[in-house]
Amino acid sequence: MDSAVESERETQGVGALNPSNGNEEEKAKVVVIMGPTGSGKSRLAIDLATHFPIEIINADSMQVYQGLDVLTNKVSLNEQKGVPHHLLGTISPNLEFTAKDFRDSVIPLINDILLRNCMPVIVGGTNYYIQALVSAFLLDDSAEDMDEGCLSGPLGDEQTDKELDFGRDSSDYSYDNLKDIDPVAANRIHPNNHRKISQYLNLYSRSGVPPSKLFQEKTSKNWGQVKNFRYNCCFVCVDASLPVLDQYVEQRVDCMIEAGLLNEVFDIYNPNTDYTRGLRQAIGVREFENFLRDYFLEGRCDEESDSTEGSLSLRSINKGNKMLKENIQVILDTIGDNQPKILLKEAIDRMKLNTRRLVRRQKRRINRLQTLFGWNIHYVDATESISCLWG
Repeated sequence: MDSAVESERETQGVGALNPSNGNEEEKAKVVVIMGPTGSGKSRLAIDLATHFPIEIINADSMQVYQGLDVLTNKVSLNEQKGVPHHLLGTISPNLEFTAKDFRDSVIPLINDILLRNCMPVIVGGTNYYIQALVSAFLLDDSAEDMDEGCLSGPLGDEQTDKELDFGRDSSDYSYDNLKDIDPVAANRIHPNNHRKISQYLNLYSRSGVPPSKLFQEKTSKNWGQVKNFRYNCCFVCVDASLPVLDQYVEQRVDCMIEAGLLNEVFDIYNPNTDYTRGLRQAIGVREFENFLRDYFLEGRCDEESDSTEGSLSLRSINKGNKMLKENIQVILDTIGDNQPKILLKEAIDRMKLNTRRLVRRQKRRINRLQTLFGWNIHYVDATESISCLWG
């Protein structure tokens, strides 16, 4: 690993700052550390700082947001060990931070880091962020995130936003309609993700081509190709065997529960929230909705209902939060099965399942970057270190 990064440092110069220059030797050099969730990407990046002058740029689509530090597994100040971190917990949780936003934010950051004679190290598992940054092709914002259909939902321009608002209320913009037109694209998203359903159908109406086919053609011709890269990139993938990663992410969920994950989820709970925008897309938020709705709406927190059926006063929710924070372990330790315990355990199991699924999606997509687009990726096997850490 050190040798791969060292080869980048040897030719790194402050004068190589023009990402649009077609001369490969004059492109700025960056290190990109990717890999499935739980593999140890952040630990490796921070360890690199003991050998090289680096600054870290976060490329995790949920860690860019303020809040939910436990749930999104943000690196704490103590764990950062004084290494500068950028785009870590800086974006409002109610905003949509698209791949285009990421690219436009990171390009000047990289230039500034290079001017300080440091190595930019991009760290994260959000592949469409990384692709948007290193590739010069991001012209069609309406198709920018199809590769990550189950994760987040970047939007395009103002016109696309209006089309999505219209589509949500139109019978022509249904999940069944998308399945008829493009079952491959439909299989990538949740049936209730109305924004993405409308996004895909609008793309089809404009092009006449199924979105999955259009996206595949665009990526294979443009933004996945190494020759079109904005930077000279040293790609490092931290990986581990699936059984070890599965065990790790399950144990990590349990540790998150103990560290206050549910307190964070309670604090942002809203019975009428939109789970397709901002920080609430994170795995670990939606999974607890049934438990929280049952707890609040069945009178377990002595709620005070508003005039609107099914809604709760702010005072009631705050009171419920306090009671839940104080009694969550009591619910889990209750002898026998009861409704709150059943719903809570189901939510925890669902979070573990969805995290395991995320690991597999990330592995597949990284493999495709190498096999389909020819990315030169250096692999670091973290199986043994994770086994020792969590064994």
